[in-house]
Amino acid sequence: MRILHTSDWHLGRAFHRVNMLGAQAEFIGHLVTTARERGVDAVVVSGDVYDRAVPPLAAVELFDDALHRLADLGVPTVMISGNHDSARRLGVGAGLIDRAGIHLRTEPSSCATPVVLGDAHGDVAFYGLPYLEPALVKDEFGVEKAGHEAVLAAAMDRVRADLATRARGTRSVVLAHAFVTGGEASDSERDITVGGVAAVPAGVFDGVDYAALGHLHGSQTITERVRYSGSPLPYSFSEADHHKSMWLIDLDADGTIDAERIDCPVPRALARVRGQLEDLLADPELARHEEAWVEATLTDPVRPAEPMARITERFPHTLSLVFAPERAPDDPDVSYARRLAGRSDQQIAEDFVAHVRGAGPDAREQAVLQDAFDAVRADETVREVAR
Repeated sequence: MRILHTSDWHLGRAFHRVNMLGAQAEFIGHLVTTARERGVDAVVVSGDVYDRAVPPLAAVELFDDALHRLADLGVPTVMISGNHDSARRLGVGAGLIDRAGIHLRTEPSSCATPVVLGDAHGDVAFYGLPYLEPALVKDEFGVEKAGHEAVLAAAMDRVRADLATRARGTRSVVLAHAFVTGGEASDSERDITVGGVAAVPAGVFDGVDYAALGHLHGSQTITERVRYSGSPLPYSFSEADHHKSMWLIDLDADGTIDAERIDCPVPRALARVRGQLEDLLADPELARHEEAWVEATLTDPVRPAEPMARITERFPHTLSLVFAPERAPDDPDVSYARRLAGRSDQQIAEDFVAHVRGAGPDAREQAVLQDAFDAVRADETVREVAR
């Protein structure tokens, strides 16, 4: 069976001040064309179809167009909701849409009810695991403490239990939206940390032939059978080195995987340039970035006059201007920035406690801080779902 794996469309999202709806529509056309020309048997979309719980009308219209084009093509499609989606809204009409070959899986309780598709070698069971917010689904899965690994492991136990009841030789594909250990994150993914831990081990997907992952925006291979497709378009300059693509997966009769990356069309390359303004304007090595979307970091000790107007003379598609003045190593601003670099909210809070009272928090106080951060994130998720 030939499967086209994609995720993280984020319909309705802009890239800085650039409206990406046209580029997203071009991607949908590319997806449909690829499915038709490459003889795809199934399309899987592993979450974050939309960028927010209440997407703009233009994004909803584009999604509607995508559904109609996939249904007209006659290629079955399995989709799950991601952490950016409203599962309830995305799942409206799922029963009716199912009849057109578009299978929306947004309910955690249905994770062990697969979409079963057949080929010349037998059945392939597609299990859709929507994004599982631990605080909201821990009771559904009977776990004592809310955590990503616990709820995802419980969901996968249900998947394996169902798979064990099926005919021998039934192959399996799991769609999941999660941060799996070994994956490389970017700046454009929403934080899903709970209890100080966001990542789950790849071993949680043992027992299935292929895990089609969503959430991380870089296409990457965690194991031969566990892969991220990544987002089809860039959504932050941290993705400047990404190779935007989809996975074309051939699942053989014995469960063997053959994977091919299919490039996605992107409107412009991304580039990050750094240095003093006059050097950036004169450096011949930077000519290759003149038509790219640019993030320019200026290191001038004193902020230059009209920096954006001047930088756009050479790089007309500059979207982000960052100031990082070169300073002496003992400058207090430098040392403060270094103390904060790469530190989590929890670590920064613990540093603050140590600063104001002379001693860091003990284990009980650390737990209180962590519970507070988890409660804020859970509350944000509940409010997103309720919108």
